[in-house]
Amino acid sequence: MGKSGFVSLLGRANVGKSTLINRLVGRKISIISPRPQTTRNRIIGVKSGPFGQVVFMDTPGVAFHKSALSKSMIQAAEKAGAECDLAVFMADATSPDMEGDREAINRLGLDKGEGDIILAINKVDAIPKERLLGQIDKLRGLAKFIEIIPISAKNGENVDKLFELILERMPEGPAFYPEEMTTDQPENFVIGEIVREKAFLLLGQEMPYSVAVEVDSIEDKPGVTVIIMTLYVERDSQKGIVIGKNGAMLKKIGSSARLEMERRLGVKVFLDIRVKVKEKWTSNRRAFRDFGYGSE
Repeated sequence: MGKSGFVSLLGRANVGKSTLINRLVGRKISIISPRPQTTRNRIIGVKSGPFGQVVFMDTPGVAFHKSALSKSMIQAAEKAGAECDLAVFMADATSPDMEGDREAINRLGLDKGEGDIILAINKVDAIPKERLLGQIDKLRGLAKFIEIIPISAKNGENVDKLFELILERMPEGPAFYPEEMTTDQPENFVIGEIVREKAFLLLGQEMPYSVAVEVDSIEDKPGVTVIIMTLYVERDSQKGIVIGKNGAMLKKIGSSARLEMERRLGVKVFLDIRVKVKEKWTSNRRAFRDFGYGSE
Protein backbone atom coordinates (compact mmCIF):
# COMPACT_ATOMS: atom_id res chain seq x y z
CA MET A 1 0.00 0.00 0.00
CA GLY A 2 1.33 3.44 -0.92
CA LYS A 3 0.97 6.92 0.50
CA SER A 4 -2.41 8.64 0.25
CA GLY A 5 -3.51 11.99 1.64
CA PHE A 6 -4.92 15.48 1.19
CA VAL A 7 -2.89 18.69 0.92
CA SER A 8 -4.31 22.22 1.04
CA LEU A 9 -2.51 25.01 -0.78
CA LEU A 10 -3.21 28.16 1.23
CA GLY A 11 -2.10 31.77 1.11
CA ARG A 12 -2.95 35.29 0.14
CA ALA A 13 -4.41 36.12 -3.25
CA ASN A 14 -2.09 35.95 -6.26
CA VAL A 15 0.86 34.15 -4.64
CA GLY A 16 0.89 31.42 -7.30
CA LYS A 17 -1.19 28.59 -5.82
CA SER A 18 -2.93 27.80 -9.10
CA THR A 19 0.37 27.74 -11.00
CA LEU A 20 1.83 25.38 -8.41
CA ILE A 21 -1.07 22.92 -8.42
CA ASN A 22 -1.01 22.79 -12.22
CA ARG A 23 2.73 22.02 -12.16
CA LEU A 24 2.39 19.42 -9.39
CA VAL A 25 -0.45 17.59 -11.13
CA GLY A 26 1.16 17.92 -14.55
CA ARG A 27 -1.76 19.54 -16.37
CA LYS A 28 -3.91 22.65 -16.10
CA ILE A 29 -6.46 22.21 -13.31
CA SER A 30 -6.80 25.74 -11.98
CA ILE A 31 -7.30 29.13 -13.62
CA ILE A 32 -4.10 31.20 -13.92
CA SER A 33 -4.25 34.98 -14.12
CA PRO A 34 -2.14 37.91 -12.92
CA ARG A 35 -5.24 39.21 -11.14
CA PRO A 36 -5.82 38.22 -7.47
CA GLN A 37 -8.76 36.05 -6.38
CA THR A 38 -9.31 34.29 -9.69
CA THR A 39 -9.81 30.93 -7.94
CA ARG A 40 -13.25 30.95 -6.31
CA ASN A 41 -13.75 27.31 -5.34
CA ARG A 42 -11.68 24.56 -3.80
CA ILE A 43 -10.24 23.01 -6.95
CA ILE A 44 -9.09 19.44 -6.39
CA GLY A 45 -6.11 18.15 -8.37
CA VAL A 46 -4.97 14.54 -8.11
CA LYS A 47 -1.39 13.27 -8.59
CA SER A 48 -1.00 9.49 -8.76
CA GLY A 49 2.03 7.27 -9.26
CA PRO A 50 4.02 4.35 -7.84
CA PHE A 51 4.26 6.34 -4.59
CA GLY A 52 0.47 6.30 -4.15
CA GLN A 53 -1.80 9.31 -4.49
CA VAL A 54 -1.75 12.91 -3.27
CA VAL A 55 -4.88 15.06 -3.55
CA PHE A 56 -4.25 18.81 -3.73
CA MET A 57 -6.85 21.44 -2.90
CA ASP A 58 -6.18 24.77 -4.59
CA THR A 59 -8.08 27.24 -2.44
CA PRO A 60 -9.22 30.82 -3.07
CA GLY A 61 -6.61 33.38 -2.07
CA VAL A 62 -7.27 35.11 1.23
CA ALA A 63 -8.20 38.74 0.59
CA PHE A 64 -10.02 40.96 3.01
CA HIS A 65 -12.95 42.48 1.12
CA LYS A 66 -16.46 42.79 2.54
CA SER A 67 -18.50 41.34 -0.32
CA ALA A 68 -20.44 38.13 0.21
CA LEU A 69 -18.38 36.52 -2.56
CA SER A 70 -15.06 37.33 -0.84
CA LYS A 71 -16.36 36.06 2.50
CA SER A 72 -17.46 32.80 0.91
CA MET A 73 -14.09 32.40 -0.80
CA ILE A 74 -12.31 32.76 2.55
CA GLN A 75 -14.69 30.19 4.08
CA ALA A 76 -13.76 27.76 1.29
CA ALA A 77 -10.06 28.22 2.13
CA GLU A 78 -10.71 27.75 5.86
CA LYS A 79 -12.67 24.56 5.23
CA ALA A 80 -9.95 23.11 3.01
CA GLY A 81 -7.32 23.84 5.65
CA ALA A 82 -9.34 22.02 8.29
CA GLU A 83 -9.89 18.92 6.14
CA CYS A 84 -6.30 18.20 5.04
CA ASP A 85 -3.46 15.98 6.23
CA LEU A 86 -0.94 18.72 5.46
CA ALA A 87 -1.11 22.43 4.68
CA VAL A 88 1.26 24.28 2.36
CA PHE A 89 1.17 28.01 3.03
CA MET A 90 2.48 29.96 0.05
CA ALA A 91 4.03 33.41 0.28
CA ASP A 92 5.27 35.73 -2.45
CA ALA A 93 9.02 36.33 -2.18
CA THR A 94 8.67 39.61 -4.08
CA SER A 95 6.05 41.08 -1.74
CA PRO A 96 7.15 43.38 1.10
CA ASP A 97 3.76 42.97 2.85
CA MET A 98 4.53 40.54 5.68
CA GLU A 99 1.52 41.80 7.64
CA GLY A 100 -0.76 40.55 4.87
CA ASP A 101 0.74 37.06 5.27
CA ARG A 102 0.39 37.30 9.05
CA GLU A 103 -3.26 38.28 8.73
CA ALA A 104 -3.91 35.42 6.30
CA ILE A 105 -2.25 32.91 8.64
CA ASN A 106 -4.32 34.17 11.57
CA ARG A 107 -7.54 34.19 9.53
CA LEU A 108 -6.95 30.59 8.47
CA GLY A 109 -6.10 29.50 12.02
CA LEU A 110 -2.59 28.39 11.08
CA ASP A 111 -1.06 30.34 13.99
CA LYS A 112 -2.49 27.92 16.56
CA GLY A 113 0.25 25.33 16.05
CA GLU A 114 -2.25 22.61 15.14
CA GLY A 115 -1.35 20.36 12.21
CA ASP A 116 1.66 20.26 9.91
CA ILE A 117 2.39 23.32 7.78
CA ILE A 118 5.07 23.74 5.11
CA LEU A 119 6.01 27.28 4.10
CA ALA A 120 6.64 27.52 0.35
CA ILE A 121 8.11 30.89 -0.63
CA ASN A 122 7.25 31.36 -4.30
CA LYS A 123 8.63 33.52 -7.13
CA VAL A 124 12.26 33.17 -6.01
CA ASP A 125 13.28 33.50 -9.66
CA ALA A 126 12.27 37.17 -9.47
CA ILE A 127 14.29 38.24 -6.42
CA PRO A 128 18.05 38.53 -5.59
CA LYS A 129 19.35 35.84 -3.23
CA GLU A 130 20.36 38.36 -0.55
CA ARG A 131 16.83 39.74 -0.40
CA LEU A 132 15.35 36.23 -0.38
CA LEU A 133 17.29 35.35 2.78
CA GLY A 134 15.81 38.40 4.47
CA GLN A 135 12.30 37.43 3.40
CA ILE A 136 12.78 33.91 4.79
CA ASP A 137 13.87 35.32 8.16
CA LYS A 138 10.78 37.55 8.29
CA LEU A 139 8.35 34.79 7.34
CA ARG A 140 9.66 31.95 9.49
CA GLY A 141 8.23 33.47 12.68
CA LEU A 142 4.64 33.71 11.45
CA ALA A 143 3.74 30.10 12.35
CA LYS A 144 5.28 26.80 13.43
CA PHE A 145 6.39 25.61 10.01
CA ILE A 146 7.81 22.08 9.81
CA GLU A 147 9.72 22.98 6.63
CA ILE A 148 10.55 26.17 4.74
CA ILE A 149 11.36 25.87 1.04
CA PRO A 150 11.92 28.54 -1.64
CA ILE A 151 10.34 27.62 -4.98
CA SER A 152 9.41 28.94 -8.39
CA ALA A 153 6.09 27.45 -9.48
CA LYS A 154 6.53 29.23 -12.81
CA ASN A 155 9.79 27.53 -13.87
CA GLY A 156 9.65 24.48 -11.58
CA GLU A 157 12.60 25.34 -9.34
CA ASN A 158 12.49 23.17 -6.17
CA VAL A 159 8.94 21.95 -6.94
CA ASP A 160 10.11 18.32 -7.04
CA LYS A 161 11.78 18.83 -3.67
CA LEU A 162 8.57 20.33 -2.29
CA PHE A 163 6.66 17.25 -3.47
CA GLU A 164 9.20 15.01 -1.73
CA LEU A 165 8.61 16.92 1.53
CA ILE A 166 4.85 16.59 1.05
CA LEU A 167 5.08 12.86 0.36
CA GLU A 168 7.10 12.29 3.54
CA ARG A 169 4.15 13.60 5.55
CA MET A 170 1.41 11.62 3.81
CA PRO A 171 -0.11 8.66 5.68
CA GLU A 172 -0.22 5.14 4.30
CA GLY A 173 -3.53 4.30 2.71
CA PRO A 174 -5.52 3.37 -0.39
CA ALA A 175 -6.10 5.79 -3.27
CA PHE A 176 -9.17 8.01 -3.04
CA TYR A 177 -9.64 8.40 -6.80
CA PRO A 178 -8.98 6.33 -9.96
CA GLU A 179 -5.35 6.52 -11.09
CA GLU A 180 -6.21 8.24 -14.39
CA MET A 181 -8.25 10.99 -12.70
CA THR A 182 -6.58 14.40 -12.30
CA THR A 183 -9.49 16.54 -11.05
CA ASP A 184 -12.92 16.11 -9.48
CA GLN A 185 -14.37 19.12 -11.27
CA PRO A 186 -17.26 18.38 -13.68
CA GLU A 187 -16.86 19.08 -17.38
CA ASN A 188 -19.17 22.11 -17.25
CA PHE A 189 -17.08 23.73 -14.52
CA VAL A 190 -13.80 23.14 -16.37
CA ILE A 191 -15.23 24.59 -19.59
CA GLY A 192 -16.50 27.65 -17.73
CA GLU A 193 -13.12 28.20 -16.08
CA ILE A 194 -11.41 28.17 -19.48
CA VAL A 195 -13.58 31.08 -20.64
CA ARG A 196 -13.14 32.99 -17.39
CA GLU A 197 -9.36 32.58 -17.54
CA LYS A 198 -9.17 33.83 -21.13
CA ALA A 199 -11.28 36.85 -20.18
CA PHE A 200 -8.91 37.72 -17.32
CA LEU A 201 -5.82 37.29 -19.46
CA LEU A 202 -7.07 39.26 -22.46
CA LEU A 203 -8.76 42.10 -20.60
CA GLY A 204 -5.98 42.70 -18.07
CA GLN A 205 -6.60 45.66 -15.78
CA GLU A 206 -9.92 46.43 -17.48
CA MET A 207 -11.39 43.14 -16.35
CA PRO A 208 -14.07 43.44 -13.67
CA TYR A 209 -13.80 40.89 -10.86
CA SER A 210 -17.57 40.51 -10.91
CA VAL A 211 -17.57 38.05 -13.81
CA ALA A 212 -19.30 34.68 -13.66
CA VAL A 213 -19.64 32.07 -16.38
CA GLU A 214 -22.51 29.64 -16.83
CA VAL A 215 -22.62 26.77 -19.33
CA ASP A 216 -26.11 26.76 -20.81
CA SER A 217 -25.77 23.65 -22.97
CA ILE A 218 -23.30 21.16 -24.44
CA GLU A 219 -24.50 19.21 -27.46
CA ASP A 220 -22.50 16.64 -29.38
CA LYS A 221 -23.28 16.80 -33.11
CA PRO A 222 -21.63 14.94 -36.01
CA GLY A 223 -18.06 16.25 -36.18
CA VAL A 224 -18.50 19.07 -33.66
CA THR A 225 -19.46 19.80 -30.04
CA VAL A 226 -21.69 22.87 -29.69
CA ILE A 227 -21.21 24.78 -26.42
CA ILE A 228 -23.46 27.71 -25.51
CA MET A 229 -22.41 29.85 -22.54
CA THR A 230 -23.41 33.04 -20.77
CA LEU A 231 -20.88 35.40 -19.22
CA TYR A 232 -22.45 37.53 -16.48
CA VAL A 233 -21.28 40.94 -15.24
CA GLU A 234 -22.82 43.37 -12.76
CA ARG A 235 -23.11 46.57 -14.82
CA ASP A 236 -23.76 47.68 -18.40
CA SER A 237 -20.36 49.41 -18.45
CA GLN A 238 -18.67 46.07 -17.67
CA LYS A 239 -20.66 44.42 -20.43
CA GLY A 240 -19.25 46.94 -22.89
CA ILE A 241 -15.69 46.20 -21.74
CA VAL A 242 -16.14 42.45 -22.21
CA ILE A 243 -17.77 42.76 -25.64
CA GLY A 244 -15.38 45.44 -26.92
CA LYS A 245 -15.71 47.64 -29.98
CA ASN A 246 -17.82 45.90 -32.62
CA GLY A 247 -17.61 42.71 -30.55
CA ALA A 248 -13.84 42.41 -31.09
CA MET A 249 -12.89 41.55 -27.49
CA LEU A 250 -15.58 38.91 -27.08
CA LYS A 251 -14.42 37.32 -30.35
CA LYS A 252 -10.84 37.18 -29.02
CA ILE A 253 -11.99 35.61 -25.76
CA GLY A 254 -14.14 33.09 -27.61
CA SER A 255 -11.45 32.16 -30.12
CA SER A 256 -8.78 31.65 -27.43
CA ALA A 257 -11.15 29.63 -25.23
CA ARG A 258 -12.34 27.50 -28.16
CA LEU A 259 -8.78 26.52 -29.11
CA GLU A 260 -8.01 25.41 -25.56
CA MET A 261 -11.28 23.50 -25.30
CA GLU A 262 -10.47 21.65 -28.52
CA ARG A 263 -7.01 20.80 -27.22
CA ARG A 264 -8.28 19.57 -23.86
CA LEU A 265 -11.45 17.83 -25.03
CA GLY A 266 -9.96 16.38 -28.23
CA VAL A 267 -12.94 17.41 -30.37
CA LYS A 268 -13.87 20.26 -32.71
CA VAL A 269 -15.81 22.92 -30.77
CA PHE A 270 -18.36 25.52 -31.85
CA LEU A 271 -18.50 28.07 -29.01
CA ASP A 272 -21.25 30.66 -28.57
CA ILE A 273 -20.76 33.15 -25.69
CA ARG A 274 -23.45 35.65 -24.71
CA VAL A 275 -22.88 38.49 -22.22
CA LYS A 276 -25.61 39.48 -19.76
CA VAL A 277 -25.94 41.83 -16.78
CA LYS A 278 -26.95 40.43 -13.37
CA GLU A 279 -26.82 43.39 -11.02
CA LYS A 280 -24.94 43.08 -7.69
CA TRP A 281 -24.61 39.32 -7.96
CA THR A 282 -21.39 39.25 -5.89
CA SER A 283 -23.37 40.59 -2.91
CA ASN A 284 -26.08 37.96 -3.29
CA ARG A 285 -25.21 34.60 -1.72
CA ARG A 286 -27.92 32.77 -3.61
CA ALA A 287 -26.71 34.18 -6.93
CA PHE A 288 -23.09 33.14 -6.58
CA ARG A 289 -24.06 29.73 -5.24
CA ASP A 290 -26.22 29.33 -8.34
CA PHE A 291 -23.06 30.03 -10.36
CA GLY A 292 -21.25 27.27 -8.44
CA TYR A 293 -18.99 29.52 -6.40
CA GLY A 294 -18.40 29.48 -2.67
CA SER A 295 -18.22 26.84 0.01
CA GLU A 296 -20.67 24.03 0.28
